[in-house]
Amino acid sequence: MKPTTSASAGRGQRTHGLDTLRALAISLVFMYHYMVFVSHKPTFGWASVVGWVGVDLFFVLSGYLIANQLLSGTTTGQRLSLGAFYARRALRTLPVFWLVLALYFLFPASLGGKTPPPLWAFLTFTQNLGLQPGTAFSHAWSLCIEEQFYLVLPLLVAICTLCGNPRRYAWAGLLALLALGIVARSLLWEHYGRESGGQISGYYPNIYYATLCRFDEFLPGVAIAMLRHFHGPAWAWLMERGQQLLIVGMLATLGVLYLVYNYYDIDGYGYGYFMTAYGYSLVAMAFAVLVLAALSPRSWLHRVQIPGAYALAVCSYSVYLSHKPVAYFVQKQLAPYSTSPALTLIAVIAACAVAGYVLYRCVEAPCLALRDSYFPSNFPAGEGALRVAPQAG
Repeated sequence: MKPTTSASAGRGQRTHGLDTLRALAISLVFMYHYMVFVSHKPTFGWASVVGWVGVDLFFVLSGYLIANQLLSGTTTGQRLSLGAFYARRALRTLPVFWLVLALYFLFPASLGGKTPPPLWAFLTFTQNLGLQPGTAFSHAWSLCIEEQFYLVLPLLVAICTLCGNPRRYAWAGLLALLALGIVARSLLWEHYGRESGGQISGYYPNIYYATLCRFDEFLPGVAIAMLRHFHGPAWAWLMERGQQLLIVGMLATLGVLYLVYNYYDIDGYGYGYFMTAYGYSLVAMAFAVLVLAALSPRSWLHRVQIPGAYALAVCSYSVYLSHKPVAYFVQKQLAPYSTSPALTLIAVIAACAVAGYVLYRCVEAPCLALRDSYFPSNFPAGEGALRVAPQAG
Protein backbone atom coordinates (compact mmCIF):
# COMPACT_ATOMS: atom_id res chain seq x y z
CA MET A 1 0.00 0.00 0.00
CA LYS A 2 1.08 3.57 -0.63
CA PRO A 3 -0.37 6.89 -1.57
CA THR A 4 0.36 7.91 -5.11
CA THR A 5 -0.43 11.57 -5.50
CA SER A 6 2.39 14.02 -5.02
CA ALA A 7 2.73 14.28 -1.29
CA SER A 8 4.93 17.27 -1.77
CA ALA A 9 2.01 19.22 -3.15
CA GLY A 10 0.35 21.81 -0.98
CA ARG A 11 -3.13 21.48 0.48
CA GLY A 12 -4.62 23.51 -2.33
CA GLN A 13 -3.47 20.98 -4.92
CA ARG A 14 -5.00 17.99 -3.15
CA THR A 15 -8.51 16.60 -3.26
CA HIS A 16 -10.17 16.50 0.16
CA GLY A 17 -12.20 13.43 -0.75
CA LEU A 18 -9.17 11.38 -1.78
CA ASP A 19 -7.35 12.43 1.40
CA THR A 20 -10.37 11.31 3.42
CA LEU A 21 -10.40 7.92 1.69
CA ARG A 22 -6.67 7.48 2.17
CA ALA A 23 -6.99 8.33 5.86
CA LEU A 24 -9.87 5.85 6.12
CA ALA A 25 -7.75 3.17 4.45
CA ILE A 26 -4.82 3.47 6.84
CA SER A 27 -7.20 3.66 9.83
CA LEU A 28 -8.88 0.41 8.80
CA VAL A 29 -5.54 -1.34 8.36
CA PHE A 30 -4.38 -0.12 11.76
CA MET A 31 -7.54 -1.35 13.48
CA TYR A 32 -7.19 -4.78 11.91
CA HIS A 33 -3.49 -5.12 12.71
CA TYR A 34 -4.04 -3.90 16.26
CA MET A 35 -6.50 -6.73 16.79
CA VAL A 36 -4.26 -9.35 15.19
CA PHE A 37 -0.90 -8.35 16.63
CA VAL A 38 -1.56 -6.40 19.84
CA SER A 39 -4.89 -6.87 21.60
CA HIS A 40 -5.92 -10.23 20.06
CA LYS A 41 -9.54 -9.14 20.28
CA PRO A 42 -11.72 -6.77 18.21
CA THR A 43 -10.77 -3.59 20.04
CA PHE A 44 -12.63 -1.48 17.48
CA GLY A 45 -15.58 -3.85 17.11
CA TRP A 46 -16.64 -4.87 13.63
CA ALA A 47 -14.14 -2.40 12.13
CA SER A 48 -11.31 -4.51 13.52
CA VAL A 49 -12.67 -7.64 11.84
CA VAL A 50 -13.15 -6.07 8.40
CA GLY A 51 -10.21 -3.66 8.64
CA TRP A 52 -8.06 -5.67 6.24
CA VAL A 53 -10.11 -4.18 3.38
CA GLY A 54 -8.20 -0.95 3.92
CA VAL A 55 -5.53 -2.46 1.67
CA ASP A 56 -8.18 -2.95 -1.03
CA LEU A 57 -9.06 0.74 -0.78
CA PHE A 58 -5.40 1.62 -1.24
CA PHE A 59 -5.29 -0.61 -4.32
CA VAL A 60 -8.29 1.17 -5.86
CA LEU A 61 -6.77 4.58 -5.12
CA SER A 62 -3.46 3.53 -6.64
CA GLY A 63 -5.20 2.16 -9.71
CA TYR A 64 -6.95 5.46 -10.33
CA LEU A 65 -4.10 7.80 -9.46
CA ILE A 66 -1.41 6.06 -11.50
CA ALA A 67 -3.67 5.41 -14.50
CA ASN A 68 -4.84 9.04 -14.34
CA GLN A 69 -1.23 10.24 -14.39
CA LEU A 70 -0.45 8.14 -17.44
CA LEU A 71 -3.63 8.81 -19.40
CA SER A 72 -3.66 12.54 -18.69
CA GLY A 73 -0.57 12.83 -20.88
CA THR A 74 -0.92 10.03 -23.38
CA THR A 75 -4.45 11.02 -24.43
CA THR A 76 -3.25 14.53 -25.28
CA GLY A 77 -0.33 13.35 -27.38
CA GLN A 78 2.48 13.98 -24.90
CA ARG A 79 5.62 11.88 -24.78
CA LEU A 80 5.62 9.28 -22.03
CA SER A 81 9.09 8.58 -20.66
CA LEU A 82 9.20 5.18 -19.01
CA GLY A 83 12.51 6.11 -17.42
CA ALA A 84 11.03 9.23 -15.83
CA PHE A 85 7.97 7.31 -14.65
CA TYR A 86 10.02 4.57 -12.97
CA ALA A 87 12.45 7.11 -11.48
CA ARG A 88 9.57 9.07 -9.97
CA ARG A 89 8.05 5.90 -8.54
CA ALA A 90 11.40 4.82 -7.09
CA LEU A 91 11.96 8.13 -5.32
CA ARG A 92 8.39 8.05 -4.04
CA THR A 93 8.40 4.57 -2.58
CA LEU A 94 11.84 3.07 -2.10
CA PRO A 95 13.68 5.27 0.44
CA VAL A 96 11.25 4.72 3.34
CA PHE A 97 10.81 1.08 2.40
CA TRP A 98 14.55 0.47 2.39
CA LEU A 99 14.95 2.19 5.77
CA VAL A 100 12.21 0.14 7.45
CA LEU A 101 13.51 -3.01 5.78
CA ALA A 102 17.01 -2.32 7.12
CA LEU A 103 15.66 -1.82 10.64
CA TYR A 104 13.81 -5.16 10.45
CA PHE A 105 16.99 -6.99 9.52
CA LEU A 106 19.14 -5.12 12.05
CA PHE A 107 16.73 -5.46 14.99
CA PRO A 108 14.41 -8.42 14.26
CA ALA A 109 13.82 -9.30 17.92
CA SER A 110 12.76 -5.76 18.82
CA LEU A 111 10.56 -5.04 15.80
CA GLY A 112 8.98 -8.33 14.86
CA GLY A 113 10.21 -11.13 17.04
CA LYS A 114 10.44 -13.43 14.03
CA THR A 115 12.80 -13.95 11.11
CA PRO A 116 11.87 -12.04 7.95
CA PRO A 117 11.81 -13.75 4.55
CA PRO A 118 15.08 -13.60 2.55
CA LEU A 119 16.33 -10.12 1.78
CA TRP A 120 16.34 -10.74 -1.99
CA ALA A 121 12.58 -11.36 -1.88
CA PHE A 122 12.02 -7.85 -0.52
CA LEU A 123 14.48 -6.21 -2.88
CA THR A 124 12.90 -7.85 -5.93
CA PHE A 125 9.33 -7.24 -4.65
CA THR A 126 8.53 -10.94 -4.83
CA GLN A 127 8.15 -11.41 -1.06
CA ASN A 128 4.39 -11.84 -1.45
CA LEU A 129 4.76 -14.98 -3.58
CA GLY A 130 4.17 -18.02 -1.37
CA LEU A 131 4.43 -15.83 1.74
CA GLN A 132 3.64 -17.59 5.01
CA PRO A 133 1.62 -15.59 7.57
CA GLY A 134 3.35 -14.45 10.73
CA THR A 135 6.78 -13.65 9.31
CA ALA A 136 8.39 -10.31 10.14
CA PHE A 137 7.47 -7.43 7.82
CA SER A 138 4.77 -9.58 6.26
CA HIS A 139 2.64 -6.52 5.56
CA ALA A 140 5.07 -5.54 2.80
CA TRP A 141 3.17 -8.05 0.63
CA SER A 142 0.83 -5.28 -0.55
CA LEU A 143 3.79 -3.07 -1.46
CA CYS A 144 5.12 -5.91 -3.64
CA ILE A 145 1.85 -6.10 -5.56
CA GLU A 146 1.76 -2.33 -5.97
CA GLU A 147 5.31 -2.25 -7.31
CA GLN A 148 4.44 -5.03 -9.74
CA PHE A 149 1.44 -2.95 -10.83
CA TYR A 150 3.63 0.12 -11.32
CA LEU A 151 6.00 -1.93 -13.45
CA VAL A 152 3.33 -3.39 -15.74
CA LEU A 153 0.71 -0.64 -16.17
CA PRO A 154 2.81 1.84 -18.19
CA LEU A 155 3.85 -0.99 -20.50
CA LEU A 156 0.20 -1.94 -21.05
CA VAL A 157 -0.67 1.71 -21.72
CA ALA A 158 2.15 1.86 -24.27
CA ILE A 159 0.91 -1.31 -25.99
CA CYS A 160 -2.69 -0.07 -26.13
CA THR A 161 -1.62 3.20 -27.74
CA LEU A 162 -0.05 1.26 -30.61
CA CYS A 163 -3.37 -0.42 -31.40
CA GLY A 164 -5.82 0.93 -33.93
CA ASN A 165 -8.57 1.48 -31.36
CA PRO A 166 -6.83 1.83 -27.96
CA ARG A 167 -10.00 2.50 -26.00
CA ARG A 168 -11.64 -0.70 -27.20
CA TYR A 169 -8.54 -2.77 -26.46
CA ALA A 170 -8.13 -1.12 -23.07
CA TRP A 171 -11.70 -1.95 -21.97
CA ALA A 172 -11.50 -5.47 -23.38
CA GLY A 173 -8.21 -6.04 -21.60
CA LEU A 174 -9.56 -4.69 -18.32
CA LEU A 175 -12.59 -7.00 -18.43
CA ALA A 176 -10.40 -9.97 -19.34
CA LEU A 177 -8.07 -9.28 -16.42
CA LEU A 178 -11.02 -8.94 -14.05
CA ALA A 179 -12.32 -12.32 -15.20
CA LEU A 180 -8.85 -13.83 -14.80
CA GLY A 181 -8.69 -12.78 -11.15
CA ILE A 182 -12.13 -14.20 -10.39
CA VAL A 183 -11.42 -17.49 -12.17
CA ALA A 184 -8.05 -17.86 -10.45
CA ARG A 185 -9.58 -17.39 -7.00
CA SER A 186 -12.43 -19.77 -7.83
CA LEU A 187 -10.05 -22.55 -8.83
CA LEU A 188 -7.64 -21.99 -5.96
CA TRP A 189 -10.48 -21.91 -3.42
CA GLU A 190 -11.18 -25.55 -4.28
CA HIS A 191 -7.71 -26.42 -2.94
CA TYR A 192 -7.24 -23.94 -0.11
CA GLY A 193 -10.61 -22.55 0.99
CA ARG A 194 -11.91 -25.07 3.55
CA GLU A 195 -10.70 -26.17 6.94
CA SER A 196 -11.27 -29.85 6.21
CA GLY A 197 -8.05 -31.69 5.49
CA GLY A 198 -5.95 -28.72 6.53
CA GLN A 199 -6.46 -27.05 3.14
CA ILE A 200 -6.91 -23.66 4.73
CA SER A 201 -3.22 -23.42 5.65
CA GLY A 202 -2.55 -22.58 2.01
CA TYR A 203 -5.16 -19.82 1.73
CA TYR A 204 -2.94 -16.87 2.57
CA PRO A 205 0.15 -17.94 0.57
CA ASN A 206 -1.84 -18.91 -2.52
CA ILE A 207 -4.83 -16.54 -2.49
CA TYR A 208 -4.70 -13.65 -0.01
CA TYR A 209 -1.09 -12.63 -0.71
CA ALA A 210 -0.94 -13.80 -4.32
CA THR A 211 -0.56 -11.31 -7.15
CA LEU A 212 -2.78 -13.37 -9.45
CA CYS A 213 -5.63 -13.21 -6.92
CA ARG A 214 -5.36 -9.59 -5.84
CA PHE A 215 -4.23 -7.57 -8.88
CA ASP A 216 -7.78 -7.12 -10.17
CA GLU A 217 -8.53 -4.79 -7.25
CA PHE A 218 -6.55 -2.07 -9.04
CA LEU A 219 -8.82 -2.37 -12.08
CA PRO A 220 -11.85 -0.39 -10.81
CA GLY A 221 -9.51 2.51 -10.15
CA VAL A 222 -8.01 2.16 -13.63
CA ALA A 223 -11.54 2.09 -15.06
CA ILE A 224 -12.29 5.44 -13.39
CA ALA A 225 -9.25 6.99 -15.09
CA MET A 226 -10.33 5.49 -18.43
CA LEU A 227 -13.81 6.97 -18.03
CA ARG A 228 -12.29 10.35 -17.27
CA HIS A 229 -9.97 10.45 -20.29
CA PHE A 230 -11.76 8.31 -22.88
CA HIS A 231 -15.41 9.23 -22.30
CA GLY A 232 -15.72 12.93 -21.56
CA PRO A 233 -19.55 13.23 -21.75
CA ALA A 234 -20.09 10.23 -19.48
CA TRP A 235 -17.53 11.62 -17.04
CA ALA A 236 -19.22 15.01 -16.97
CA TRP A 237 -22.59 13.32 -16.36
CA LEU A 238 -21.17 11.39 -13.41
CA MET A 239 -19.45 14.43 -11.92
CA GLU A 240 -22.78 16.25 -11.86
CA ARG A 241 -24.18 13.52 -9.62
CA GLY A 242 -21.66 13.47 -6.82
CA GLN A 243 -24.19 13.25 -4.00
CA GLN A 244 -25.95 10.30 -5.62
CA LEU A 245 -22.58 8.61 -6.14
CA LEU A 246 -21.75 9.17 -2.48
CA ILE A 247 -25.03 7.60 -1.34
CA VAL A 248 -24.62 4.64 -3.69
CA GLY A 249 -20.98 4.23 -2.70
CA MET A 250 -21.77 4.28 1.01
CA LEU A 251 -24.60 1.76 0.64
CA ALA A 252 -22.48 -0.50 -1.56
CA THR A 253 -19.56 -0.30 0.87
CA LEU A 254 -21.75 -1.08 3.87
CA GLY A 255 -23.24 -3.99 1.94
CA VAL A 256 -19.92 -5.57 1.04
CA LEU A 257 -18.56 -4.99 4.55
CA TYR A 258 -21.61 -6.83 5.90
CA LEU A 259 -20.75 -9.73 3.58
CA VAL A 260 -17.10 -9.63 4.64
CA TYR A 261 -18.02 -9.63 8.32
CA ASN A 262 -20.46 -12.54 8.06
CA TYR A 263 -19.41 -14.67 5.10
CA TYR A 264 -15.68 -14.23 4.46
CA ASP A 265 -14.11 -16.26 7.29
CA ILE A 266 -16.70 -18.75 8.55
CA ASP A 267 -16.01 -20.52 11.85
CA GLY A 268 -15.73 -24.27 11.46
CA TYR A 269 -15.85 -24.12 7.67
CA GLY A 270 -13.12 -21.92 6.27
CA TYR A 271 -13.30 -19.09 3.76
CA GLY A 272 -16.57 -18.72 1.88
CA TYR A 273 -16.49 -19.46 -1.84
CA PHE A 274 -18.51 -16.43 -2.93
CA MET A 275 -16.45 -13.96 -0.90
CA THR A 276 -13.23 -15.54 -2.09
CA ALA A 277 -14.13 -15.69 -5.77
CA TYR A 278 -16.12 -12.47 -6.07
CA GLY A 279 -15.83 -10.65 -2.76
CA TYR A 280 -12.44 -9.03 -3.36
CA SER A 281 -13.67 -7.61 -6.66
CA LEU A 282 -16.96 -6.43 -5.13
CA VAL A 283 -15.13 -4.65 -2.31
CA ALA A 284 -12.92 -2.86 -4.84
CA MET A 285 -15.92 -1.87 -6.97
CA ALA A 286 -17.77 -0.44 -3.97
CA PHE A 287 -14.70 1.59 -3.02
CA ALA A 288 -14.42 2.76 -6.64
CA VAL A 289 -17.86 4.38 -6.37
CA LEU A 290 -16.61 6.27 -3.32
CA VAL A 291 -13.56 7.38 -5.32
CA LEU A 292 -15.90 8.70 -8.02
CA ALA A 293 -17.81 10.61 -5.35
CA ALA A 294 -14.57 11.98 -3.94
CA LEU A 295 -13.70 13.39 -7.36
CA SER A 296 -17.06 15.09 -7.91
CA PRO A 297 -17.16 18.76 -6.82
CA ARG A 298 -20.86 18.29 -6.02
CA SER A 299 -20.20 15.65 -3.39
CA TRP A 300 -19.81 16.31 0.31
CA LEU A 301 -16.93 13.88 0.28
CA HIS A 302 -15.13 16.17 -2.16
CA ARG A 303 -16.02 19.47 -0.50
CA VAL A 304 -15.67 18.73 3.22
CA GLN A 305 -12.21 18.61 4.76
CA ILE A 306 -12.23 16.18 7.68
CA PRO A 307 -9.97 17.44 10.51
CA GLY A 308 -6.75 15.43 10.57
CA ALA A 309 -7.45 13.60 7.30
CA TYR A 310 -4.90 15.63 5.33
CA ALA A 311 -2.08 14.96 7.81
CA LEU A 312 -2.91 11.27 8.08
CA ALA A 313 -3.17 10.93 4.30
CA VAL A 314 0.19 12.60 3.72
CA CYS A 315 1.91 10.32 6.24
CA SER A 316 -0.10 7.18 5.42
CA TYR A 317 2.66 5.41 3.49
CA SER A 318 5.19 5.85 6.30
CA VAL A 319 2.56 4.92 8.87
CA TYR A 320 1.68 1.79 6.92
CA LEU A 321 5.27 0.58 6.71
CA SER A 322 6.13 1.36 10.33
CA HIS A 323 2.98 0.82 12.39
CA LYS A 324 3.36 -2.94 12.96
CA PRO A 325 6.97 -2.88 14.22
CA VAL A 326 6.25 0.23 16.30
CA ALA A 327 3.16 -1.39 17.85
CA TYR A 328 5.10 -4.56 18.59
CA PHE A 329 7.95 -2.59 20.20
CA VAL A 330 5.65 -0.42 22.34
CA GLN A 331 3.61 -3.38 23.52
CA LYS A 332 6.78 -5.23 24.44
CA GLN A 333 8.06 -2.28 26.46
CA LEU A 334 4.75 -1.85 28.31
CA ALA A 335 4.20 -5.55 29.06
CA PRO A 336 6.13 -5.60 32.39
CA TYR A 337 3.97 -2.78 33.75
CA SER A 338 0.58 -4.43 33.14
CA THR A 339 -0.84 -1.25 31.66
CA SER A 340 -4.55 -1.04 30.97
CA PRO A 341 -5.82 -1.79 27.44
CA ALA A 342 -6.85 1.85 27.02
CA LEU A 343 -3.40 3.17 27.98
CA THR A 344 -1.70 0.64 25.71
CA LEU A 345 -3.91 1.71 22.82
CA ILE A 346 -3.17 5.40 23.39
CA ALA A 347 0.56 4.72 23.61
CA VAL A 348 0.57 2.64 20.43
CA ILE A 349 -1.45 5.21 18.46
CA ALA A 350 0.80 8.04 19.61
CA ALA A 351 3.98 6.12 18.82
CA CYS A 352 2.74 5.11 15.36
CA ALA A 353 1.72 8.68 14.57
CA VAL A 354 5.10 10.06 15.67
CA ALA A 355 7.04 7.39 13.76
CA GLY A 356 5.01 8.00 10.60
CA TYR A 357 5.45 11.77 10.84
CA VAL A 358 9.21 11.53 11.44
CA LEU A 359 9.66 9.15 8.51
CA TYR A 360 7.66 11.45 6.27
CA ARG A 361 9.47 14.62 7.27
CA CYS A 362 12.98 13.15 7.36
CA VAL A 363 12.84 10.67 4.46
CA GLU A 364 9.77 10.99 2.25
CA ALA A 365 9.60 14.77 1.92
CA PRO A 366 13.30 15.29 1.01
CA CYS A 367 13.11 12.49 -1.56
CA LEU A 368 9.94 13.95 -3.04
CA ALA A 369 11.69 17.30 -3.36
CA LEU A 370 14.59 15.55 -5.07
CA ARG A 371 12.17 13.78 -7.39
CA ASP A 372 10.39 16.99 -8.34
CA SER A 373 13.72 18.68 -9.06
CA TYR A 374 15.18 16.00 -11.33
CA PHE A 375 12.06 14.24 -12.66
CA PRO A 376 9.25 16.80 -12.54
CA SER A 377 7.02 14.94 -14.99
CA ASN A 378 6.27 11.56 -16.53
CA PHE A 379 6.15 13.35 -19.88
CA PRO A 380 9.41 15.24 -20.40
CA ALA A 381 10.29 16.31 -23.92
CA GLY A 382 13.44 14.75 -25.28
CA GLU A 383 15.10 11.72 -26.78
CA GLY A 384 14.00 8.20 -25.98
CA ALA A 385 10.47 9.13 -24.98
CA LEU A 386 7.48 7.20 -26.22
CA ARG A 387 5.35 9.27 -28.63
CA VAL A 388 1.66 8.60 -28.23
CA ALA A 389 -1.01 9.78 -30.62
CA PRO A 390 -3.79 11.88 -29.06
CA GLN A 391 -7.16 10.24 -28.57
CA ALA A 392 -10.58 11.79 -28.97
CA GLY A 393 -13.16 11.97 -26.21
